[in-house]
Amino acid sequence: MGYMRTALLLAAMTGLFLAVGYVIGGQTGIVIAFGVALAMNLFAYWNADKIVLRMYRAQPADGHELEGIVANLAQRASLPMPKVYIIDNDQPNAFATGRNPENAAVAATTGLLRMLSRDEVAGVMAHELAHVKNRDSLIMTVTAVLAGAIGMLANSLMFMGMMGQRDDRNSPLGGIGSLVVMLLAPLAAMLVQMAISRSREYEADRIGAEISGQPRALASALNKISQGAEVINNETAEANPASAHLFIVNPLHGRAGDSLFSTHPHVTNRIERLLAMESGGVARTAPVTTARHATRRSSIPSTVERQKGPWG
Repeated sequence: MGYMRTALLLAAMTGLFLAVGYVIGGQTGIVIAFGVALAMNLFAYWNADKIVLRMYRAQPADGHELEGIVANLAQRASLPMPKVYIIDNDQPNAFATGRNPENAAVAATTGLLRMLSRDEVAGVMAHELAHVKNRDSLIMTVTAVLAGAIGMLANSLMFMGMMGQRDDRNSPLGGIGSLVVMLLAPLAAMLVQMAISRSREYEADRIGAEISGQPRALASALNKISQGAEVINNETAEANPASAHLFIVNPLHGRAGDSLFSTHPHVTNRIERLLAMESGGVARTAPVTTARHATRRSSIPSTVERQKGPWG
């Protein structure tokens, strides 16, 4: 079901992109728009992982215990060993990137390694490996590029109108139709992009729990990460909000879960699904208090350095 939903949303995004191209220049506009999208996707396909890792100053986790955890999970998931990185950031979080399983990378913050137990860290890394297995990084890269291209084309449409270089009488949809597309296309593209992101997070939770065999540990990790992200700032993510969808929990402040404008499902909903998996027969671990019933900041230390995780 998750794959079908993603395919339909991607088809909608592509159709919207072509529609904007059609409004700008008819059939010629579609061809031009397709060429622009293809060039942007090719660039992102080969370079997106390097860009995001450099952006967050990720360092190789050579010899770190995290490598051993990821290696064990990758073997269980029948995946090639990805590159493992650590990001020096107090906010607990993690992400996966890379164009395919053979060129994948997973990264965890120092805040996550300090705050989570070993089983919870394994649950988070299993979630990221699920993204790798599902090729979600590629899907979300294509989606982000299409959304950006739609916004660019809409801005071009507005610019041509302001400069008097566009004759609405020759537009396939007329002046009013062009105005509607110019205003609504970028919003629609953003909504589709966020819907795809939310769908992929649910799917990665499910497959990640199957890989680790501990849905309750992943649920506990999501609860801790969500509470940590609420009180600990990630300045790099705030400065580059387009990368927020990569993380296991939205790293941005002032976000609203499961709204039309959210890149991530609400953590409470994700936890409930994971606990339902456990009751359905997946291996069980220690109890977890969900975000719905927990005191907002009860498990987050006032100073990150006071909390010691499984890494010392």
